[in-house]
Amino acid sequence: MHEEIKDILKRNNLSVTGSREKILSLFLSKAGALAHGDIEKKAGEKFDRVTVYRTLQTFVDKGIIHAIPTADNSIRYALCKDDCSGGHHHDHHIHFVCNHCGNTYCLDDVVTPEVRLPNGYTTSQIEVVVEGTCKACNK
Repeated sequence: MHEEIKDILKRNNLSVTGSREKILSLFLSKAGALAHGDIEKKAGEKFDRVTVYRTLQTFVDKGIIHAIPTADNSIRYALCKDDCSGGHHHDHHIHFVCNHCGNTYCLDDVVTPEVRLPNGYTTSQIEVVVEGTCKACNK
C-alpha cells in the first residue's frame, strides 16, 4: 500500500509527507467515509488538528477525496473512485448514512437521478444523501 500512496501523491503533484501518507492510508484501508475527528484519532497525536484539516482540504482540492455533507451539518470524507481531478469532482453517486452505526458509505453503483433545471439555471453539484440502516446493522 505504501507504493500506492506515493503514486497517488506524486500523480497529483503533492510532496510525500508523513501526514499525507498516514491520512491517505486511512482512506485506502476503510470502505466508508471518515469524519475529521475520526481521522484525528486514528492519525494519533503526531498530527495536530490544523495539519489534518489542511491535508483534507488539499486532498479535496486535488480530487483525491470528496466531502459528504451529513444531516447534522458535519462533513465526512471519502476516497474518490471516479476520475476526479483538481477542482473537478465526478462523484455522481448516492451517499448512505446508517442511523444505527453512524457509518457513511458511497454507493457507487447507485447513480444520482438526472435533474432537469429550468432554462437559465446550471448545475454545479448534486448531493444525494440517503439515511437508513446499513446491511451490517440489518443482520
